[in-house]
Amino acid sequence: MMKKLQKLGKALMLPVAALPICGILMGLGYAIAPGVMGVPGAATSGALYNIGFLLVKAGGALIDNMAWLFVIGVAVGLSDDREGTSALAGLVSWLMMTNLLSTGVVTTLMPAIADDPVKTLAFDKIQNVFIAIIAGIIGSACYNRFKNAKLPDWLAFFSGKRCVAIVTGLVSILVSVVLLFVWPVIFSALVAVGEGIIGMEGIGAGIYAFLNRLLIPTGLHHALNNVFWFDTIGLGDLSHYWAGDITGQNGVTWSLGMYMSGFFPCMMFGIAGAALAMIKAAKNKKAAIGLVLSAAICAFICGVTEPFEFGFMFLCFPLYVVYAALYGIFTIITYYVGFRAGFCFSAGATDLVFSSFLPAANNTLMIIPLGIAAFVVFYLVFYFAITKFNLKTPGREDEEADFAEVDKNAKLANNDFTAIAAAVLEGLGGKENVESLDNCITRLRLEVKDGTLVNEKKIKAAGVAGVMRPSQTAVQVIIGTKVQFVADEMAKML
Repeated sequence: MMKKLQKLGKALMLPVAALPICGILMGLGYAIAPGVMGVPGAATSGALYNIGFLLVKAGGALIDNMAWLFVIGVAVGLSDDREGTSALAGLVSWLMMTNLLSTGVVTTLMPAIADDPVKTLAFDKIQNVFIAIIAGIIGSACYNRFKNAKLPDWLAFFSGKRCVAIVTGLVSILVSVVLLFVWPVIFSALVAVGEGIIGMEGIGAGIYAFLNRLLIPTGLHHALNNVFWFDTIGLGDLSHYWAGDITGQNGVTWSLGMYMSGFFPCMMFGIAGAALAMIKAAKNKKAAIGLVLSAAICAFICGVTEPFEFGFMFLCFPLYVVYAALYGIFTIITYYVGFRAGFCFSAGATDLVFSSFLPAANNTLMIIPLGIAAFVVFYLVFYFAITKFNLKTPGREDEEADFAEVDKNAKLANNDFTAIAAAVLEGLGGKENVESLDNCITRLRLEVKDGTLVNEKKIKAAGVAGVMRPSQTAVQVIIGTKVQFVADEMAKML
């Protein structure tokens, strides 16, 4: 199970890599043109506004359609040979499910749902990353299973890869039927949980923050957000904050901003500390820096945390639970020290600056000691957990954990990639013995059916740098930085 989750985590790296620049563009856009964010009194015209508006829309093009990136990334990443047909299948599944589970379709099939605002809200939020990941998994699974399907002669046109999208559509209909009944029940239960912790003051705010982060992978955090941030049940922490209200006026009976403030030290500084811990603990520091550093910058500027969170949540979910718990702890602390801030987009520096001018803002400079504390605590907790329990964070995945000096300096005996791939394949016992082929930065990673057929001497004779056998059926062939060329040739042979 853990191996499958790590494979999913690796597949998510492709769409995640596209997000940091978009978040940074949006943060800069909002800083230049706060009127785009709806800041009271901010200009809504002029050259600076237009530049800021353009940057926000450029970044939002991907941020607002993040689910589409995850559909394609997961579908391609989990397919056996990274073939584009799997991406098409994932997209078919996504379009099918989000359309069948849209509010208009659901209320037509089940009119009673239209009278239930919570269940209606559940289907309003169906276009989320969780459904995208499910669609990507369905698309890749159908591709892997049916890419070589042979149909009767009269249906021969739809044989092989052409039948993948058809099967995917049928499977997606069945999954949609299940979600039709399951999704609103889970969503309604989380709304009930949110309503239950409202009266718990700072502790309740901490529980909410913990659940908010914990539910990010499923998309169900929207259920809680609508309880606390908007006027779903008469609360509306976010909407009242940006309307210029204060506690004790216009129906605000709670400490306004308490359900947003705790996110600022965690997103702006805590993620930076956790990112530093990942880099320090990484065996392949270049891989870690490339992902988590840009993600930390993105989170600091505008509070877009998905590039960081999806970078390790599936690689190491226990650490993600700890990460969510730290949000809860710091939210409780911010409540009792009186720091109050709000966000319109997310809890980054941009929103902090503009929200500090609103009436409900309080003790804004407390972000400095809170931020320092969050940075230190996140760093220490993450570094201890990663090194103590050998957790698979970016740069420490299975293919990176064994990243030895020989890999860095590994060179092929020649550049005849076809001949090398053929010789390696022969040493593996032939193509019939190969279960799966993958590669990391410097290695071919293969699963074989019968480990006794693997001849390491033959593989080494091909001119590779070395061979490793992590298990009876797992084989890693150390190629060097030209591994992709050998992998491509072997993929053709398979």
